[in-house]
Amino acid sequence: MTMRRTAAAAVTAATALALLATWGGARAAGAATPAATPAATPAATPAATPASAPGTARTAAAAGECRTLAPGASAVAEKAVAAACEQIGVWYTWGGGHGPQPGPTYGQVDPSDPDSAHDPERLGFDCSGLVRYAYHRAAGGDPLPGNAHHQFHAPQVQQRFTAAQGTAPLLPGDLLAWGSGGSIHHIAIYLGAGKMVEARESGTRITVSDVRLGGDYAGAVRIAPPATAPGTFSTWGTDVWTHKEPSTTSERVHKFPGPTTVRIECQKHAEPVTAEGYTNDAWSYLPEYGAWITNIYIKGPAWLDGVRTCP
Repeated sequence: MTMRRTAAAAVTAATALALLATWGGARAAGAATPAATPAATPAATPAATPASAPGTARTAAAAGECRTLAPGASAVAEKAVAAACEQIGVWYTWGGGHGPQPGPTYGQVDPSDPDSAHDPERLGFDCSGLVRYAYHRAAGGDPLPGNAHHQFHAPQVQQRFTAAQGTAPLLPGDLLAWGSGGSIHHIAIYLGAGKMVEARESGTRITVSDVRLGGDYAGAVRIAPPATAPGTFSTWGTDVWTHKEPSTTSERVHKFPGPTTVRIECQKHAEPVTAEGYTNDAWSYLPEYGAWITNIYIKGPAWLDGVRTCP
C-alpha cells in the first residue's frame, strides 16, 4: 500500500476495498491479469532484469545494493531477498501481485491517491504483492497471500520485533511493517545494513530504500522456513468478516478479501450461521486477529479435525 496515506485516507482506502472482489491474496479474475513471471514476459514487465531493462529507473548502483547485506539469514530468506531484488525497477501498482497466482499483475486505481491513475496500465506489484511473490519464489507454494496486515499476522511468523528494537536484531528477509491502530498498511523486505527493498507507492518503481524507523513504523517479523504449522487452515470466499464474539451480530474485527492462511487456536459451538448454502453453528478463534470466524468459511469439515474445543 502507498506510504502517502494519512490515517483518514487509509480509512477511505479500506472502505474502497469492498468494491474489489479480492485483494492481497487474490483479485477477481477480471480485475487483475497475472503474468507468469517477469522473466517470462520481458516485453510487458519493465525493468525485470538488468539485461532486459536498459534505460529504466534501475541504475547500476541500485542493482549492486539490492542483495543480502548481512549474514545469518535462512536459505529461504536469502532466496526471498534475491527474488525481490530481481524486480528492481518494476512499477509499483496498487493491488499488483494479487492475482490467482503470485506474480506481477495490472493494478487498480487507489481512490485516496491521484498518482495511481495509471496503475491499471502498469504491470507490477504493490508492497504485499512483492512480499508474496518473493516468498513464493523462495519457499514454493503461496505461503504469504493477503495484504500487508495479513502477512504481518501470518501463521508463518516465527519471531516478532518491536519498533523500539530498531534494526539491531533483524536479519535479511525479515519483513518490516508500518501502521497504527492495529492495522498494517505497508510492508517491505529487510536486506541488512539498514536497507530494505520495497514497492513503496504509485508513480514509483520497486527500489532499495533506507529503513524508516520513525513515523508509524510498527516493527518487524521473521518468517519461518516452510512447514505446515499445527492448526493452520485456509479461508475461502471473498469479503469474509471476522467478529469479536462467535456471533454475526457482534462487532466486526477484520475482513478477508480473499483466501487467507490462518491459525486456529480452538473452536466452539455458538450461533448457527447460514451462508453459501450451508448452515453451521461451529466458530473458530483466530489468535493473531483476536477474532472469531464461522467454520463455513474455513476449508475443511464443519467441525475441524485436530482442533481443540474452546473452553
